[in-house]
Amino acid sequence: MEILRKVGASVLDGLAYVGALAFLAGRAAYFTFIGPLLGKPVRFQRAVSQAMEAGVRALPILSLITFFIGLILALQAAYELRRFGAMSYVASAVALSMTRELGPLITAVIVIGRSGSAFAAELGTMKVTEEIDALETMAIDPVSFLVAPKFTAMILMVPCLTIWANFMGILGGSLFGVAQADFTFWRYITASLDALYLRDVITGLIKSFMFGGTITAVGCLEGLNTAGGAEQVGRSTTRAVVMSIFLVILVDLVFTMLFFFLGEH
Repeated sequence: MEILRKVGASVLDGLAYVGALAFLAGRAAYFTFIGPLLGKPVRFQRAVSQAMEAGVRALPILSLITFFIGLILALQAAYELRRFGAMSYVASAVALSMTRELGPLITAVIVIGRSGSAFAAELGTMKVTEEIDALETMAIDPVSFLVAPKFTAMILMVPCLTIWANFMGILGGSLFGVAQADFTFWRYITASLDALYLRDVITGLIKSFMFGGTITAVGCLEGLNTAGGAEQVGRSTTRAVVMSIFLVILVDLVFTMLFFFLGEH
C-alpha cells in the first residue's frame, strides 16, 4: 500500500506539473497571438533580443555538432549498406534521419542547454530578489512582460535552427559521400533532395515548433517557482534542463506516433 501511495502521489504531481506547464504556455500564447489584436503588443525589442540570443548565437555550436552528426550517420549507414552493395542509399539515409528526427531533436537539446537553462536562471534570480513581486505590485503581468517575448522568440527560432541543422547534417554526410562513396558533391545533394518529401520536412518543423514552446514553458515555470536563495536558483536551472529534455523526448514520441498512424491512412 505504501508503494501504491507513492506511485499515486507521483502521478498526481506529474499531472499537476503538466497542467501548470499547459496553463503557462497557454497564457504566453494568448499574449503572443491574441494580445496584439487587443492592443497589447508583445515587447518586440525584447523578443528580437531573445531571438538573437537563442537563435543567431547558437548557430556556430549547432553547425559544428550537426555537421559531425551527419558525418557519423553517413559512416554508420555505410557500414551496413556496404554489405548489401547499396552505398548509393547513404545520402537518402542521412537526409531522412536528419529531417525527420535528429535535426529537430539535436537542435532542441542544444537550445535547452543554452536558452532553457538561461530562462530558469534569469526568472529564478528575479523571483528570489523579489523583482517578480515588484512587477505584480505595479500591475504588470510577469507572463506578458517576461515570458511572452521568450515564447515568441523560441517558437520562431527553433524551427529556423532546425532547418539549418538539417542542412549542416546533410553537408556533413556529403563529406563521407564524396570521399568514400563515389559521389560528387552535387550528385550527393541531388540524391538527398530526391529522397525527401515535403511531409518529411514539415513533420520535423512541427516537432521543432512544439519543442520551442515546451522549452520556454519549462524554463520559465521552473524560474517562477523558485523559492529561497541562490542555491535554489541553481537547482531550478538543473531541474529545468532535466525536465525539458524529458518532455521534449516525450513530445517527440507523441508526434512521431501521430505522424506514423496518420501516414497509414
